[in-house]
Amino acid sequence: MKKTKLLKTIPLAHTKEGIITISHIEEPYGEGSKPVVSIGISLNGEEHNPDWKAHIPYENINDVIEALKEAKEKLS
Repeated sequence: MKKTKLLKTIPLAHTKEGIITISHIEEPYGEGSKPVVSIGISLNGEEHNPDWKAHIPYENINDVIEALKEAKEKLS
């Protein structure tokens, strides 16, 4: 059974009500599936109904963090 735990809410820059949510999801794809971190973007501030979301397996988090750091250094 899919269980979600909200870990952090971050205000979304350049919006009035937008938020970024970071959540932990157990068994996101059914019984026996491995947990993921979910990153949600909500333009209207709804924590439980994001407009966009990405599920990242824990095994990929370090690579995603490095890619985000590179993007920030090179493009911001």
